[in-house]
Formats: sequence, C-alpha cells, structure tokens
Amino acid sequence: MLERRFRPPHPVDLRLTLGPLCRGRGDLTMRFDGTGVWRATRTPDGPATMHLSSHGDELTARAWGPGAPWALESAPALVGALDDDRSFEPRHPVLVDLHHRLRGLRIPRSGAVVEALVPTIIEQKVTTVEAKRSYRDLVAALGEPAPGPAGGPGLRLPPTPGRLAATPSYAMHRFGLERKRADTVRRACAVARRLEETTAMSPVDARRRLSVVPGLGPWTAAQVAVVALGDADAVSLGDYNFPRLVSWALAGEGRGDDARMLELLEPYRGHRGRVIRLIVAAGLGPPRIAPRARLRSIARI
Repeated sequence: MLERRFRPPHPVDLRLTLGPLCRGRGDLTMRFDGTGVWRATRTPDGPATMHLSSHGDELTARAWGPGAPWALESAPALVGALDDDRSFEPRHPVLVDLHHRLRGLRIPRSGAVVEALVPTIIEQKVTTVEAKRSYRDLVAALGEPAPGPAGGPGLRLPPTPGRLAATPSYAMHRFGLERKRADTVRRACAVARRLEETTAMSPVDARRRLSVVPGLGPWTAAQVAVVALGDADAVSLGDYNFPRLVSWALAGEGRGDDARMLELLEPYRGHRGRVIRLIVAAGLGPPRIAPRARLRSIARI
C-alpha cells in the first residue's frame, strides 16, 4: 500500500466532486462509505484501487496494486484540486448562492476516458435506473476483482477495452444492452488508445475526437469530458433533463430546450458545465408533471 497526503488550494467535497463518476449505489467499481471514497481503476501502469479521505483541509490518498504510483500521482487532478474557477463570475442570484453553499464542488479529472465512456454509452436513451443496472451487471460478469487490502470493499475493476471490443453484441443482451449500444461500446473500445489520447488535447479537440466514433455524439462527448478531462465548459446537448433544470433555475421557466439552455449559459462560457453541475447537485428543477418511465428488461426480449 502506498500513501500520499496533500492540501488542495481550495475546499474539496469528495462526495460532491466524485459523485458523477459513481454509477449509483450498486456500482461495483466505486463506493462511498463512512471512511471516504473507494475507487477501482485501470491505470496505464496496471490495475489500482484507491481510497480517498479528507481530514480538515488535508486529503489522504492510499492505493494498492501495480497502478498505485500512477493513481497517487493523479489524485489531485481526480479530486478537482487542479480545477481553477477563479474566472467564474456567478451573476445570477441562484448561482451566487450555490457557488457559496457548494464551495467544495469541483470539476474532477479522472484521466480515464474509456472508463467514463462505457457507462455513458450505456446511459444513452434509457432511464438512469436501467443504465445503472446494466453497467453493474456488465462489470460483475466481465470485470475482475480489484487489488486491495484483505477484507476491503470487494470492488471490481471495469472490464478491459480489449475484452469489451471482443465481446459480441448479442452477448451483451443479457446486460440489458440492445445491439445499437452494444456495438457502440465495442467500436469505442476497439479504438481505446486513440480515445485516451484526448487527455493531452484541448477541450474542443478532445470532444471532436470523441465524437468521431459512430454512436458517440455531442451529448456523450460532453458527459465524458466533464469528468474524465476536467472540462468545466462541457455542455451535454440533447439531454432530457439539463435544459429543463437550467431554464427553471436561471429563468423560472418550467420547460426549456437546448437553444434556451445555451442562451442562459452564455454569460458563463468557460464554466457552462460547472453551472450545470451546481444546479444538478442542488437538486433544482420544476415540479414533475409526468409519471416516471416504466423500467424495461431488454434481456428478456
């Protein structure tokens, strides 16, 4: 086990910051508990399990496995310690309040593009509950036990890109993935090395590279960029909820589309993704006017 302690230059709330990387309570690759955050990942140097905890203004990172040194080196970026929001000027009263109350919310940079991409593809065009269930089942079947202390949290590593690329689309049906999403996962994993290169690109070029793969549109690219690349300006166009939430929080409007969302976010260019994260984290939104969509089981079709 290796350990590193560091003090970010600003407050960091681990749950608020790393929450978007966790795909629900059933996520087998990541877990929040009373001691902090556990995360299993595949680094360029090999598998690693990391545990992050906060003690006042100091963060402690512990890591196990061949990729432990890499994981500890990237820990500050992961928790948003390198996230610079000094140019963010929240003019709207709602944002002024949220920026003050949720000061510890930072934009993370996991540096693990494909690990963020696979569950994001799974989230395309389905309910959140369905997507979380599919990702959990996929990791349980195709992942591996993560390195860690005896009696640890029992995390599993995400499946390797090579294994996912080689898995036929029909074999992913049991995870609730129809052929379209399954093939998108396989195509993305087949060019995983090229997609991981986006960590060294500008935000615009990175999103452009991510969108080259058939099935990866602006929504998917932005969702990945904001957590894997630390892109504070990424806006997920085509999202079912974001236009509605932004329109309600910033204009008091119960409905909104992408055009209206972009109009309201324009004064915050450079931090538009940050604004969305603040609104989502605060749970702001208009009253629900329709029943929740009924869950499906594609695996039974």
